[in-house]
This record gives sequence, structure tokens and C-alpha cells, in this order.
Amino acid sequence: MPQTTDKDACELLDADHLAVKHLFVEYARLAMATPSGSAAERKALATKICNELTVHAQIEEEIFYPALRGAVPDAADVVDEGLQEHQDAKDLIARIRGMGQADDAMDKLVSELARSIEHHVKEERDELFPKAKAAPRMDLAGLGAQLRDRQQELQAGLRA
Repeated sequence: MPQTTDKDACELLDADHLAVKHLFVEYARLAMATPSGSAAERKALATKICNELTVHAQIEEEIFYPALRGAVPDAADVVDEGLQEHQDAKDLIARIRGMGQADDAMDKLVSELARSIEHHVKEERDELFPKAKAAPRMDLAGLGAQLRDRQQELQAGLRA
């Protein structure tokens, strides 16, 4: 995912959203181009999507959601919904990871995951981020630094 040092929490998370959207578009392009010839590329891209989303969900759950819940009590329902959407995505990710090769079944699961993530991103942009930006007790710059540090740590663990 994009790494910059000056993004606040919402900007960093939204940059992640955009980066994953591009990965989904690339996957769909490969799947429609020559499905049999791009199986290895699709499998690698599906793995990258799963890794990026896993790290993204983890930093939201560990850092962003608890901070939002603490600073904006009326955000609890939206945070709870976000956590449920994360679980749904994790279930799809586990199914994708469990597949041996890219085929029509994987294409369908990746497409389902893309739709699920698109819905989740819209809710975060429309509901969570405005609440976070309006909360006087939210240090979005400080949270951005925490999110970035944890994201880099998790990504390094994936490469190890």
C-alpha cells in the first residue's frame, strides 16, 4: 500500500482503499483477458489483495476503531458494522487463500470480495471518516503515524 509520512488517519486509510481498488481492477482485467494464460498472475494478485486487506483490517481494528469508539460514542453502531464487514471479508479471504489456483471459482470470490470492500469503503467515507474528522478528541495526525508504523510492521512480517 502507499507509504507517505504526512497523511492523517483518514487519508492513510483512504489511500489504502484506493490502492486495493486498483488491485481489484487489475485482477478483473486479467480475468477477462486470457483466463487460462493469466492464472499464475491472478493467483499472485489475489494473494496480494488478501495480504493488503488483512493488514488494513488489522490496523483499523487495533488502532482506528478503538480511537473512534472512545472519541465518538455515537459511532459505536457504525464501528460494530465495520467489524462485521471485516469478518465477512476475512471469511472470503480465507476461502480465496484456500484455493490452489486461479480459476472461475476464484474469479467469482475475488469479485464478491471487491463488491464487499466497495460497500465497506463507501460506509467508511460517508459515515466513519466524517465522524472522526468532526471529533475534537481525535488526533488524526497522531493516529495516522500509529497506523503507518503498525502497517509497516505487519507488512514486514508478511515478507519475512
